[in-house]
Amino acid sequence: MAQIRRMDCKVEVKSSADRFFDAFNTKAHLMPKMSTRLISDVKLLQGDWNSLGSVRMWYYASQGKSAACKEVRENVDEKSRTIVYGILEGEISNYYKTWKSTLNVTPNGEGSLAKWTIEYEKQNDHVPEPLNYCDFYAIWSKDVDAYLLNAK
Repeated sequence: MAQIRRMDCKVEVKSSADRFFDAFNTKAHLMPKMSTRLISDVKLLQGDWNSLGSVRMWYYASQGKSAACKEVRENVDEKSRTIVYGILEGEISNYYKTWKSTLNVTPNGEGSLAKWTIEYEKQNDHVPEPLNYCDFYAIWSKDVDAYLLNAK
């Protein structure tokens, strides 16, 4: 029987919660500049960059290989600094039937805590837990943080 699983990935960053959240909420088009190690391109396919239901195609590096995925912005709560993304198709879909990523950013001392929550359903029992995606989100978060700190 299929089971939706959940994994949390937490990353401490030095940027303020509002600034870090804003980068993911309103500046997706700049991600190839903010995270040159991981994100090679992002294209808007439907809607506008910041609206709910907008669809984007991401081109990125995963475990040393080029990959792509089509993502939809499902929900945004600016007050709680939370964004929910759903994966429509792409490399991730080869291993997981469903995939939803939620970013929540909270103040943490002088910086903030970025918590990525992955909800997924494996294609089969032989598919590994998505630990490599926690690493991906950690690197991406650190890259964006470094970009924001250097852009002051």
